[in-house]
Amino acid sequence: MARSKLGVALIVTLLTACGDDGGSGGAGAGGQGGASATTTSSSSAGGGGTGTGAGGSGGEGGSYVGVNPLEGAAAVQLVQGGFGFTEGTVWVPALGVLRFSDIPASRIHQYDPSTDGLSVWREPSGNTNGSALAPNGDLIMCEHSGRRISRSPAAGSPAPTPVATEYQSGAFNSPNDAIVRSDGQIYFTDPTYGLGNQTPELGFRGVFRVDGQGTVHLVDDAYQQPNGIALSPDETKLYVSDSAAGDVYVYEVAPDGSTGPRALFVELGPSDGMAVDDAGNLYFTTSNGIEVHAADGSPWGTLAVPEQPANCAFGDEDRRTLYITARTGLYRVRLAIPGKP
Repeated sequence: MARSKLGVALIVTLLTACGDDGGSGGAGAGGQGGASATTTSSSSAGGGGTGTGAGGSGGEGGSYVGVNPLEGAAAVQLVQGGFGFTEGTVWVPALGVLRFSDIPASRIHQYDPSTDGLSVWREPSGNTNGSALAPNGDLIMCEHSGRRISRSPAAGSPAPTPVATEYQSGAFNSPNDAIVRSDGQIYFTDPTYGLGNQTPELGFRGVFRVDGQGTVHLVDDAYQQPNGIALSPDETKLYVSDSAAGDVYVYEVAPDGSTGPRALFVELGPSDGMAVDDAGNLYFTTSNGIEVHAADGSPWGTLAVPEQPANCAFGDEDRRTLYITARTGLYRVRLAIPGKP
């Protein structure tokens, strides 16, 4: 269980899982009903987020101060199973679809909730792990075997082009996860999980920023295995998880995109990807499920997931569905507060 500053963790118990592995998907759009959760903390950050690019307008302008993000959450539902190892959830608002990776299959899948249809959007994908949305709607992809950050227009056939391939003449290890600021600057993590038999060239596992001119800047090299990454709704804070150390760190972000020294945000067990809602609550994927923390680090509780989750992102038209990639399956759950895609 997470060790944080305040609060008693709440477990939102899994009631049932829908669908078979390899089946045609789960039931409808995730249901508002189900067992209610009890508020355990009132310390979430206020205000709607700024939104980034095509991601939307920051929570309908409402305030979510004191709103328990798990209030009314039903059981996490299976959408589709039978994958190798799912990752890299990203909602594409312009198309109304979710894209996610199957890393060992080197595919990026596309799920359309309006038809419950699943297709392959990119194959091979360079064993893409995490993906993010650029302000113009492009998809930013972290390619493991390609050892690069690439981008492609969201619509039409994939046409990936390199964004960043090296730092100080050394190839990246295996870019893992990314987040894009509203001015187009890209922050990404570079552990060695996808390096395979390739030779590391950097000598460290870092966090990087790609500025608007395409220059790569080192954010931090003091990580065992940097993994998940996210920005606060107002983009003044950058969060990074170290999945080997089990800590999540936070950086202050300056107007030009540069970052200050890191500070410990919360201690978790090993954590992978993360998502942020419009109130600034953070959703961390851990062996316990989705552990949800307020912007001050205090815990709201945990969403149980049938398989250990690896990543998550908000989607659907109202941005209130949390889509979760968990080992062999894609899952979803409806939540009280909208979030970033």
